[in-house]
Amino acid sequence: MKEIKYVVSNPNGVHARPCALLAQCCTNFRSQITVSVEEETASAQNVLELMALHAKKGDTLEIRIEGTDEEQAYEAVLQVLEHSFNEKRTAEILKIAFFGTKDYDRIFFSELSRDKGEGTYNCEIKYFSSNLGPETAGMAKGYDAVCVFVNDNVSRPVIEQLHDNGVRLILLRCAGFNNVDLEAAREYGLTVLRVPAYSPYAVAEHAMAILQEANRRLHKAYNKVRDNNFALSGLLGMDLHNKVAGIVGTGKIGICMARICKGYGMTVLGWDAYPNKALEEEGLLTYVEKEELFRRADLISLHAPLFPTTHHIVNAETIAMMKNTVMLVNTARGGLVDTEALIAALKQGKFHAVALDVYEGEDDNVYTDRSDQAIAEDITARLLMFPQVVMTSHQAFFTREAMQAIAVVTMENARNFNEGNDYGDAEVRA
Repeated sequence: MKEIKYVVSNPNGVHARPCALLAQCCTNFRSQITVSVEEETASAQNVLELMALHAKKGDTLEIRIEGTDEEQAYEAVLQVLEHSFNEKRTAEILKIAFFGTKDYDRIFFSELSRDKGEGTYNCEIKYFSSNLGPETAGMAKGYDAVCVFVNDNVSRPVIEQLHDNGVRLILLRCAGFNNVDLEAAREYGLTVLRVPAYSPYAVAEHAMAILQEANRRLHKAYNKVRDNNFALSGLLGMDLHNKVAGIVGTGKIGICMARICKGYGMTVLGWDAYPNKALEEEGLLTYVEKEELFRRADLISLHAPLFPTTHHIVNAETIAMMKNTVMLVNTARGGLVDTEALIAALKQGKFHAVALDVYEGEDDNVYTDRSDQAIAEDITARLLMFPQVVMTSHQAFFTREAMQAIAVVTMENARNFNEGNDYGDAEVRA
């Protein structure tokens, strides 16, 4: 076990920003890390617990680190204490219009933005439940920045309005940016910053969860048991062990999914426009051409970004290459799959299982409660007709760890803009 004792010297105590940076640092390690102040103890991986300690100037933090990687964690924590806990810089308050607000957004963002003064984020957030679009862009007048998500409309007309209203910064609280007209943003001088990565584990774990739900028909089994029906008809699944997994896109999320598949005892094939040869060298996967992956894979998991070259990478032609019993899961972008081609194939009995967290035509439904309405969206209704299809509502990212990371990185991006710091790989350019 490693121990650190740290006396708080910042006049504001241990405020939101150092708590956020410490929590994000500690989530990278397997070791159990706790922080104690007098009789109170918090998990160092949880920013809200750290803030609840209310450590003041003069208090002593007792940090305990125990686990297989405690040496590395110890050094990383020392770095955070040295560089972030005594930050003295301050800047003008940055006013942010936060669109598409949900209750869970406020949990983290409100806490991180509450402190003002030396070393804090110095942000003031106004929450709007409406999504950003041509009709709502005027609400951003008087704000320096807007904070948006994947289902907000940041097209050229919207950017023109934002510019006219004095907005200088677009904060994406997500990794994707295909909903932003980057050329228009460049022309009007608006900086676009995103969250390059939050929790690849969250997305990959959800991909496997819904894939197995579709494979083993767990959605049907749950409803049958609720109806007092314990028959097994219609619930036949397939082993994943000794099957072939095809990972389309081998970035951070794709790598996590490949490791999960490997843990199931699967042979893993990969395709990426820019192959990572180190993955082959460690024996995790073998890179093949797309066509070979589609022909050989029993499970195809999509993790590629949405570019013109990957749009409808799953289409009528590539579906025809696949095994009739193939399982498909998409937690990346809806546009990777030609939905009409998918539905046509399902009608012909193709696919043992299809699991979709994203799909074309989802935009009007995402994060909206329509439980008191009929299913009017044609694509959604048609997909739900098939017993081997499972759909979730763009929730693969939605874990406590991922939400914490999104909030922390977004607030760091805002602070970097406000203070003229380097943006690193958060900046999105046309």
